[in-house]
Amino acid sequence: MGPGDRVARAPSLLGPADVRDLARRLGIRPTKTLGQNFVIDANTVRRIVRAAAPAPDDVVVEVGPGLGSLTLALLPAVRRLVAIEIDPLLAGALPRTVAERAPDLAERLEVVQADALRLDSVPGPPPTALVANLPYNVAVPVVLHLLALLPSLRHGLIMVQAEVADRLSARPGGKIYGVPSVKMAWYADARRAGAVGRSVFWPAPNVDSGLVAFARRDPPATAATREEVFAVVDAAFAQRRKTLRAALASWAGSAAAAERALRGAGVDPAARGESLDVAAFARVAAHRRP
Repeated sequence: MGPGDRVARAPSLLGPADVRDLARRLGIRPTKTLGQNFVIDANTVRRIVRAAAPAPDDVVVEVGPGLGSLTLALLPAVRRLVAIEIDPLLAGALPRTVAERAPDLAERLEVVQADALRLDSVPGPPPTALVANLPYNVAVPVVLHLLALLPSLRHGLIMVQAEVADRLSARPGGKIYGVPSVKMAWYADARRAGAVGRSVFWPAPNVDSGLVAFARRDPPATAATREEVFAVVDAAFAQRRKTLRAALASWAGSAAAAERALRGAGVDPAARGESLDVAAFARVAAHRRP
């Protein structure tokens, strides 16, 4: 669990008054630009940690820790926590908050002041899990970037806007199945892991939130690269009402070339993108001809 395997005291979690007092002392007003909605309910962060089910030897990445509500709940359960925070004021305050409320656990925390979308590495041992309350406006690109950047990530749990949670975990055949669904499936099996109401945040957002759990798996076996597969996915859903023969015409060079790639991959050219799983998209990408 930690140096000397000593038993650490449970941290003092943040409640509504604590969050507002911390923000007041730091002179912080939550901004929509950074997607700042701070969790003010201790039971919610405990629930997130239970759903994430980190192992005692996990090295966890948390994106957007804010004032530290989830950070404090995670620290007793993991070996190391790397918190990625874009706001320099919040990044500077988080170690002090942890030192005050969880002094026995402070050495497990490392704070990196950075934009998660521009990360090119994470310090220390390879991270094994992602647990985060992701800013709504960048949730999908952040999780896809981290899965690509950190192949050591084996599992995780993210809290995102409810609609985004549905899309990330959607299966082929439904109206909400689209680009995020397929790209997430390239890296991992994702599932909805619960709903979160608006009242647990300050300020309260205008939408509900949802939890998405994921477990890494190998991508489909294919001669195509990830970038080539994702290019097919983007093209297929850019005009999702069209058949794949028509939607992929620009990608393939012509409708006839798109049809050849689709038939070579065993896909009906009259099908639409929402009917294909990630393995089918990988086969189509591999059958593209110059």
